[in-house]
Amino acid sequence: MKYLKNRNFIFIAAIIFGLGLPQAGVWSKNIMLLALAVVMSLATTAVPNNFIRSGRRLIEPFAAGIILPYLVLGVLLLLLAYLFISNDNIRIGFVLVAAVPPAVAVIPFTAILKGDVSYTLAATVSAYLAALLVMPLMFFLFIADELSQTCKLIEIIILLIILPLVVSRIILFFKWREKTDRFRGPVTDWGFFIVLYTLVALNRDLIFARPDLLLPVVLIIFGAIFILGFIVEKAGNLLNRDRAQTTSWVLLSTLKNQGIAGGLAVTLFPEETALPSAVYTAFMILYFMWLDFRRKRQKR
Repeated sequence: MKYLKNRNFIFIAAIIFGLGLPQAGVWSKNIMLLALAVVMSLATTAVPNNFIRSGRRLIEPFAAGIILPYLVLGVLLLLLAYLFISNDNIRIGFVLVAAVPPAVAVIPFTAILKGDVSYTLAATVSAYLAALLVMPLMFFLFIADELSQTCKLIEIIILLIILPLVVSRIILFFKWREKTDRFRGPVTDWGFFIVLYTLVALNRDLIFARPDLLLPVVLIIFGAIFILGFIVEKAGNLLNRDRAQTTSWVLLSTLKNQGIAGGLAVTLFPEETALPSAVYTAFMILYFMWLDFRRKRQKR
């Protein structure tokens, strides 16, 4: 029973089931966006209503929330995709990953890894506000060829960013957060199970049948997470940032909300467009497990 509450077990199980029993992916595809909306609504209850009042202390983390996930990680993903990916749909998949804000998991992951939670929270809020402009802009510049697709993108932004923010304000207004906190963790983990299972299941045949397409995707994402994370950590040390803030930088510059990217890919494009999101999710899990293992080893 304890494994059903273990985040790593749930995520690994999603990958295994997606590869071994992909048949339900066609069905779970229809509820993936709803699962993401629920996850986002619960996650954003961590942002208090008086958050913006903190004033000048928010300037640096707000800037980090734009620079690290978009100008550093996003630009890197775009450059690598356009250099090494020839398949148009998979390239679009990378554009979607580059365009979305950081993963909602950066906040709890920051707490687990003893990072600066307040800094990460401020940066994440900034990144999600910026996403309202960045996502349509990148969609228009790199992808959109039909007005109907742009309209669908706006609908998904409303569903996955604006509506969850509104719902979370309602939860806080009626002081329901303590009630939702009791089940927020399991609901979040199993919501991501649906997302990850769907992305892997829909791309299962492509993963096994076209290693020539999979390999460059794996190499790009490995570099964008593990190698970039190493570089950002070294940069934080050179700039004399404390370990907590450097940890926040590392997470903000490596973990993308591949759920939103995958939802856009599955909803608007051929299934193979979701391959970068599926691979990104798997590497995010491995990267977090590696960071947690390293932290515990250093502590000992």
